Amino acid sequence: MTNGLDQVAVLGNRILDEIERAVIGKRSALELLLLAVLSDGHVLIEDFPGLAKTLMARSLAQVTDLGFNRVQFTPDLMPMDVTGSMVLGRSGDLEFRRGPVFTNLLLADEVNRAPAKTQAALLEAMQERQVTVDGVTHPLDRPFIVIATQNPIEYEGTYPLPEAQLDRFLMRLSVGYPTADDELRVIEDRMARRSDDIRLERVVDGPTLRAMQASVEQVHVSSSVGRYMVELVGATRTRNRVQVGASPRGSLALMKLARARAALSGRDFVTPDDVKNVAIPALGHRIILRPELWVQDVRGDDVVEECLDTVPTPPSVPE
Repeated sequence: MTNGLDQVAVLGNRILDEIERAVIGKRSALELLLLAVLSDGHVLIEDFPGLAKTLMARSLAQVTDLGFNRVQFTPDLMPMDVTGSMVLGRSGDLEFRRGPVFTNLLLADEVNRAPAKTQAALLEAMQERQVTVDGVTHPLDRPFIVIATQNPIEYEGTYPLPEAQLDRFLMRLSVGYPTADDELRVIEDRMARRSDDIRLERVVDGPTLRAMQASVEQVHVSSSVGRYMVELVGATRTRNRVQVGASPRGSLALMKLARARAALSGRDFVTPDDVKNVAIPALGHRIILRPELWVQDVRGDDVVEECLDTVPTPPSVPE
């Protein structure tokens, strides 16, 4: 294995260890979040209030020394509140005042509470890593990652994300409630600190994180594992319960996340287990079910799990 990939495994696990000082007992969710960052992709965190969604994003920014901005999405939020706008400067000329999107890590909190026009303002930034205002294009600094959150139980006064925007997220993940022991540890740690704030140490800086992202590109995907990815994604399009299956963008997401997981595990090749581990976060939100199934509490994640059970798994030996 190359030295660069060695560093991904070492530094990646140090990042997770440091974030776990603040976000206790959620190693698997934190690992998925880091996989998305190493893949230079955006994340949608969908879960109930109070489960550390914002804390995860803020802690990640601290340990990686990334620029961080948080935008609370509300029904009256305008596109210019996200991207920026032209204002009258002291010289009397119009000048561009940058919005909060000009950062490395943008937390779009409760993204589904803003109207569609404001949600769409994120599309160009997420896909092209640039913002266009009054016909002038302004590039965003790299890395640029959006972590968006939404509450799955409150729909009054919300604007559900359209499929085109959901597809821009590399993955969707949930955090879940902590175990009783982990929740007790949260309380004990808070009493010991005597403060709500916890200061995390920087593990890497922006250039180092970019180098880690570049190293992931060295991970090998064999033809058999590549075909397994394609067959998994293709299977989502043929299920009776599915109206629209995952697109080729889903295949690319699966490949990127599987490579990042292999690198984080200390390997320079992808195994079928890497693919299985990231399949549901990568594909579940890209599947549109038949309308009559919505009332039966069937989710896209269930379809992906069914595909994992039925699509033959290739050997784990690298080619």
